[in-house]
Amino acid sequence: MYKALLLAFCLALPASNLWAQESPILPSNITFVTSTGYWEESGAALSQDSAEKNAGGAASGSQGSSPGGKRGYYKLIAVRQNDGTAQVHLQQVASTPAGPEVLSSAELEEFTALKPYVTDIRPETSTGITEQPGMFATVYLKTDPSAREPESWTVVIDDVGDIKIERATN
Repeated sequence: MYKALLLAFCLALPASNLWAQESPILPSNITFVTSTGYWEESGAALSQDSAEKNAGGAASGSQGSSPGGKRGYYKLIAVRQNDGTAQVHLQQVASTPAGPEVLSSAELEEFTALKPYVTDIRPETSTGITEQPGMFATVYLKTDPSAREPESWTVVIDDVGDIKIERATN
């Protein structure tokens, strides 16, 4: 009887629910994704950058925060390879009126060199929200798949965008 009820329930699901499972949002080789931290550029800094590009380096303007500046967040992504190890990618994503826009995406070679088996990626806080610009996340990995406990590695981006990757020291 239980099987019959379960089958009847599954058949009663709207077609849209079945479609969602047939078309995954992410490829199956994406094992972990976390969005956390934030970055921002002031409108004045953007104007200066644009002026330097357009005038061959002769820019004028003051540094300061402007509502016209760009802002966004960071994403860390673990991509499983055919051999079971993972690559870890860092993306800088802009928040635009049309929706999120990936500005840059790079493989973090420090992780690739380890040939890690990534077991988790976590942001600094469960909300993913930080009070200062930058990012802090922990990547849990094993270099030997039979190891009992994973190693913890931190990925830190400071307020000026410098990236530091190192084994966590607890």
